[in-house]
Amino acid sequence: MKSNFSLLSKLLILQYLSLVCLAQDFDFFYFVQQWPGAYCDTKQSCCYPKTGKPAADFGIHGLWPNYNDGSWPSNCDPDSVFDKSQISELQSSMDKYWPSLSCPSSNGFRFWSHEWEKHGTCAESELDQREYFETALKLKEKVNLLQFLKDADIVPDDGFYSLDSISEAIEKGTGFTPGIECNKDSARNSQLYQVYVCVDTSGFNLIKCPILPRSRCDSDIQFPKF
Repeated sequence: MKSNFSLLSKLLILQYLSLVCLAQDFDFFYFVQQWPGAYCDTKQSCCYPKTGKPAADFGIHGLWPNYNDGSWPSNCDPDSVFDKSQISELQSSMDKYWPSLSCPSSNGFRFWSHEWEKHGTCAESELDQREYFETALKLKEKVNLLQFLKDADIVPDDGFYSLDSISEAIEKGTGFTPGIECNKDSARNSQLYQVYVCVDTSGFNLIKCPILPRSRCDSDIQFPKF
């Protein structure tokens, strides 16, 4: 009887721990937007989507679950594959705000499938597939990076702007310090490439980043035309 009780206790403890792990499988999201001018202005170049050249605006890269220590989960549920029927009502918005610039030219499904399977499946405790993409689109409306920068007279004119001024402009718009990632053009100029803001696990509220991605930017960076 005692051994049966002990076994039952262990099973209950394991069940409890599994539920705790499921409820706390990530700590926050990075919401990442990329500047298409910087993506295209490299040796790798780019290909416009089949819908045509995107607008000169920051595009969504992804909504990425993260841990407070800087690590992240990925590819959490191999059985949860991308289902384009889940986003049929969102597709026109995704074509506009979440375009793929990789080559060869595509309709976006490959890009969105990658984002769901690598990152979205790790947020299924909070967001199902439709909610995941819908949440990212709503965050895009809330985090209007191009407008925040224009309000500070920072525009994509191939000019160079201080990294601090770009960060301050985005912080003024969001209330929080962003993470800024740069890449290099063919002339080895450091250019504004991606911006990270942090969001709570609901996908709704912007928060102070527990940890910022490491910046590889010069003190003055180029904001390339697109």
